[in-house]
Amino acid sequence: MDQLEGNKLEGGIDWVKASHMYEKIITSENETLQIRATVELGRRSKDAPETILAQIVPILVELLCNSCPSIQEAAAYCLDQFTRRGDATLCALIGQSSVVPSILRLLPQSEGVFRKLLIKCLRSMVTCDGRICVILARNGGLEIIISLITSSVDGIRRYLLEILSSMVMLREVRRVIIILGGLPLLIESAQYGKMMSRTRAAQAIGLLGVTKKVRKMLVELGVIPVLIELMRDGDREAKLKAGNALGIISSHVDYLRPVARAGAIPLFAGLLEGPEPIGKEIAEDVFCILAVVEENAVLIAEHIVRILHGDNDGAKAAAADVLWDLSGYKHSISVVRESGAIPLLLELLRSEHDDIREKASGAVAQLSYDVADRRALADVGAIPILIDLLQDELEELKDNVAEALINFSQDPMLRDSVSEAFNIPSFRDMQDRLARIRASDERAVRSMRRLAVGQFTGEPGFS
Repeated sequence: MDQLEGNKLEGGIDWVKASHMYEKIITSENETLQIRATVELGRRSKDAPETILAQIVPILVELLCNSCPSIQEAAAYCLDQFTRRGDATLCALIGQSSVVPSILRLLPQSEGVFRKLLIKCLRSMVTCDGRICVILARNGGLEIIISLITSSVDGIRRYLLEILSSMVMLREVRRVIIILGGLPLLIESAQYGKMMSRTRAAQAIGLLGVTKKVRKMLVELGVIPVLIELMRDGDREAKLKAGNALGIISSHVDYLRPVARAGAIPLFAGLLEGPEPIGKEIAEDVFCILAVVEENAVLIAEHIVRILHGDNDGAKAAAADVLWDLSGYKHSISVVRESGAIPLLLELLRSEHDDIREKASGAVAQLSYDVADRRALADVGAIPILIDLLQDELEELKDNVAEALINFSQDPMLRDSVSEAFNIPSFRDMQDRLARIRASDERAVRSMRRLAVGQFTGEPGFS
């Protein structure tokens, strides 16, 4: 049927004349012609100018409210075709008309092809323009979408899950989704559908998981393997969002082992080796959380050593930073030493990259507080290297090196080996600073003791 063709222009339809013709057909009383013309408009709309389609939107919205089911279905098909173009302006125009309340009114009673068209149209709008999620939520859309997902077993379930993943980006939706029983559906939406939708769901899971109570609910509903799968198989953005969510989930002592046993540590090591700075930050933070458990710290150290043996300078800097953090954990001190990382840290001190040298020097300074690690450092020749670095131009590196050497100098077995450093200004400056800091700490401890005693003895000033 060529009802919409009008006069041909070079390369296609004269859309101005075609739109006028369509308006005339819609004002007629011939329902069959209205249906055929609306379907034809939808079929050809991918080639139409956006301005022409924008003028037709109010007509389609009105047809959606028609009493004839076939006309409603034709209008839904046409609107679906409009939104599938992915034009943000057009989607916003459609979504901000009265089409969303109309779709929500029709959905519960709809079925078959008609229901699928309505849902696909809604999915296209909310994924194209986040403002439409607000309209959807404020018209009772969340309850309807959750109800439809719960009762749906066919191909439309995936579209509904994608709508849900868009809606939960709104804080007001996250506040009520648990009350409405939507948390299991959110986890499901992180498993199925387009990767963009799964990524949104993972981000929302992370936002919800900040609360201890919700974090527990998420774990009990099986969120850990879902996020692991997304980290393993997702695209770049999905890996980052899922990794961040998993880091939030793991920030409770009860979940440190389950997250690691699910295979998270190698995946976070992958983020550490990736090109994104935010990925490195996420991995560093999560490793510091997981390493609270010694068995996790051992596995993390193995991956760190593997990275330090490689040639990825950005990953090496991040790995050295992780070692710096882990060196402060009581059990991790021996883990770092036994992993074989200490000789590799000394190699990093000779790196051409300032960031690598600074991070490595921080790790060495931290390790130097432990007697066994301090002597392990000395055994592999750390002291001459550290003394040479006191002349370096990087202030933070010199501070770290001086801190380490001061700890060496206070070890009776190693003091003589450090004697050369006593004549270097940066070493003496650090000695003075540390002495002031430690004296200040001691005064604070004494004050706290006096306060505690006073509270129990009833001394003046404590009543």
